[in-house]
Amino acid sequence: MGTKTQQTTVADAVETRLPGNLTMHAGLVGAIALMSAPLVLALVMSTQTTTEVYQVTNLGIGSQGLSNYQTALTEYGFANYMLNSLVMSVVIVVGKVTLSLLAALALVYYDFPFQRGVFMFVLLTLLLPVPVRIVPLFQLMADLGWTNTLLALTGPYIASATAVFLFRQHFMSIPSSLVEAARLDGVGPLTFLVKVLIPMSRGMIAGVAVITFIYAWNQFLWPLVAVTDKSSQVVQVGIRYIQGSAQAGLTRWGLIMAGAVLALLPPLLVLIALHRPLLETFAIQQK
Repeated sequence: MGTKTQQTTVADAVETRLPGNLTMHAGLVGAIALMSAPLVLALVMSTQTTTEVYQVTNLGIGSQGLSNYQTALTEYGFANYMLNSLVMSVVIVVGKVTLSLLAALALVYYDFPFQRGVFMFVLLTLLLPVPVRIVPLFQLMADLGWTNTLLALTGPYIASATAVFLFRQHFMSIPSSLVEAARLDGVGPLTFLVKVLIPMSRGMIAGVAVITFIYAWNQFLWPLVAVTDKSSQVVQVGIRYIQGSAQAGLTRWGLIMAGAVLALLPPLLVLIALHRPLLETFAIQQK
């Protein structure tokens, strides 16, 4: 009797909840399918020959298999482009996080004239991204003799108003009792930063690092302008080089998609590894 009653209750619950849940799940599946369609299409095209790509009805796995990936890595030097992008991204992440931590430390825990004005000036730089400053920036790099070097690739991206703002807001949320206790114990500012602030800001640092890595990895315009040596170029410009090649007058989309999929892998791995602190960072931005 008890089992029959329980089955009836479950059936009623399913009957009551199914229409609403069905619509919701159908919408979610449709949204996921729509968002993943470009990636799936790129994966499929990366296995096809140029002729197969231009056959619109051919949506299956191509006959090339993984040979497009091998061609991109060996004949077009994609491995070198990816290594250059990795070095550039890591240098920018380390430099930006370090500089932003020191700037936030000064803005929160030091009293100096025009402190608020300095912070507002830092925020004002958000209105001047690299593409807006690209001509004077290139002239500066040329005058310094930094063109075709790692300094030219990374220098313009080291300072970040967004990272300073995020770290400043996070430091302001740390209890003042900790600061007073550190002052009474005679802890210096750098020691306080290393032993107190950084351990308490690991999530924020990881979130900023993920955002910065993906941003640096996807840079195209500035590396294209600042670096003319093909062997020193980054992966996004490398895809452009592949696009310049053609087979029988047709663009080799299979090869381009193989390069695009390869370029996607490092930021995807970083995002998967550090997605939790990234979500925490966005949550703080929304508060």
